[in-house]
Amino acid sequence: MNLQHERLQILCEGLNLPAIAQGYAAAAQQAAANQTAYSDFLEGLLKAEVASRQVRKQTMLTRLAGFPAVKTLEEFDYGHTQLKRAQIEELAGMAFVERTENVVLVGPSGVGKTHLAIALGYRAAQAGIKTRFTSAADLLLTLSVAHAQNQLKTVMQRSINAYRLLIIDEIGYLPMSREQANLFFQVIAARYERGSLIVTSNLPFGQWDATFAQETTLTAALLDRLLHHAHIVPISGESYRLKHQRRAGMVKTTSERTGAA
Repeated sequence: MNLQHERLQILCEGLNLPAIAQGYAAAAQQAAANQTAYSDFLEGLLKAEVASRQVRKQTMLTRLAGFPAVKTLEEFDYGHTQLKRAQIEELAGMAFVERTENVVLVGPSGVGKTHLAIALGYRAAQAGIKTRFTSAADLLLTLSVAHAQNQLKTVMQRSINAYRLLIIDEIGYLPMSREQANLFFQVIAARYERGSLIVTSNLPFGQWDATFAQETTLTAALLDRLLHHAHIVPISGESYRLKHQRRAGMVKTTSERTGAA
C-alpha cells in the first residue's frame, strides 16, 4: 500500500465510504489494465458504494424487524394450501404499504399464515421499509407492562408507530382480558390510515369477540378499522406440520386409528 492509497483510505473513512476504501486498489489496477476512462472508473466506485449501502440497510432492517426466522415467498409450498397465489404475488410488490393498507391472513393452524406474514415482512425490509414482527402475546405483554409503568405513550411511539409495517402474529390463540383488549384496540386505532398491518388469525371474524373478552362493541370497532383498507387472504388446507408427521409415521390417520381398511 502506497502513501496515496493510505490517504485515500483515511479520506474514505472520514466520508463514510467503506466500500470505496476496500475496493479502490483492485478497481484502480483493473482500470489501468483496461485503460478505463476516469469517469467510468469513478462511476464504478460510486456504484459499488451505493450497492454496499443498500445491502447494509437491508441487513439492518431485517435484524431490527425481529423475525423469529427468515422465511421467503420462494420457499412457500403452495401445493398444500388453498389460496390465491396471484393475490400473494400482488402483495409482494408492497403497494399496499405505500397506500397504508392492511393484510389479514385467516385460516386454521399449520397452513402457512406465519410463513407468509414473515415472507412479506422480509420482502418489505429488503425494499427499505421499516418493519416489525411480533406475536399477539408478546405485544400484549409489552403493552401491559408499559401501561402498568405509565410508559404506554412512549412504548406506543417506539414499538408501534415507528414502523411503516407492523406484523402481529397469532391473534385469537389466547383470550384477552378487558384491559388487554382495550390496549390492542389502541394499537389498531393508532395505525389506522397511518401505517400498514399484517395480522394472522386462526379465527373467522365472527368469533373474534371471544378473543376480545366478549367486548362486542370494541371488537366491531376494531374490525371496522382493521378491515376498512384491508386485503383479506383466506387460507385453507391440511396442517403442514401434521402432514409431515403423518408421512413420517408419527401421526396416524383416522382410518389407521379405527382399524378401517
